[in-house]
Amino acid sequence: MSSVIQSRPWDVHRLPSADGRVFLVTGGNAGIGYFVAEQLATTGAVVVLGSRDRAKAGAAMASIRSRVPGAQVRHLLLDLADLASLKSAVGRLDVDRLDAVVHNAGVALDDPPRRETGDGHELMFGTNHLGHFALTQWLAPLLSAAPAGRVVTVGSFAARSERLDLGDLESTRDYRPKRAYGRSKLAQMSFGFALDRRLRAADSTVLSVVAHPGGALDSLTPSRPPVCATTPGRRLSSLPAALLVQGKEAGAWPIVRAVLDARVRGGQLWGPRVFGLRGMPRQEPVPAHMADPVTAARLWAASCAAAGTEPHLGFR
Repeated sequence: MSSVIQSRPWDVHRLPSADGRVFLVTGGNAGIGYFVAEQLATTGAVVVLGSRDRAKAGAAMASIRSRVPGAQVRHLLLDLADLASLKSAVGRLDVDRLDAVVHNAGVALDDPPRRETGDGHELMFGTNHLGHFALTQWLAPLLSAAPAGRVVTVGSFAARSERLDLGDLESTRDYRPKRAYGRSKLAQMSFGFALDRRLRAADSTVLSVVAHPGGALDSLTPSRPPVCATTPGRRLSSLPAALLVQGKEAGAWPIVRAVLDARVRGGQLWGPRVFGLRGMPRQEPVPAHMADPVTAARLWAASCAAAGTEPHLGFR
């Protein structure tokens, strides 16, 4: 890459070419994941939408193709709540390498009761964290086969105020939905930083990066019917909130930069510039509780036991 390109300021509206590369976005059929997929599709890359819903994935692909001429988008049937299905799902990718995976898909519950996956794990922890943790093992050979593979884990601003209860990771004793969600995202982010330390120790070419969308509201999000629809009246009533937060199209910007920018390094955290809630993407300091190696080691061991994965996750 020339020094001119390297020194050019990052422009969310002029993304670098990624022609010939392959990206997988879990939950790419809706929300933040949809806009990550749409923006990545403009680079010429093959973008795979990991989704358990064929109809929603079809609608998302149609929307992307209508906005991005020549977009190369595909669907991978993927259910992160079903750990046993993930190996065969990766086998259906039918690629010889994967340049990046965006661990984006997630479940957010607002009210009790506590729910479980078919494997018996608390739904948010099991889907948001364990599903991506296990998926990484099966993707490891494809990521390692790429010249510079990346694992981009999508965290949440909500994780800043949470702390993991290592004795009750799945909220069996004290279930509060919003807290359980925040802790599931904190587990994801802790995993992303710990994975990078392990990859560096193994002298791997794969990078692990963490990014978050800040405050991203549906009401400030551009319409992409039938994927999402925002009425002019709803957008107008939400304009005061735009002083502090943003829509999901802008929320995708830090994640897309974490995937594409050649200057991004493993172990970094990327988010919006203004108070971590809105604006252009920038690198942020990593909060100490997200990168604590002792907590991360205990979480890693517990995750291996719960997901039935190997400690090295396939990276040698």
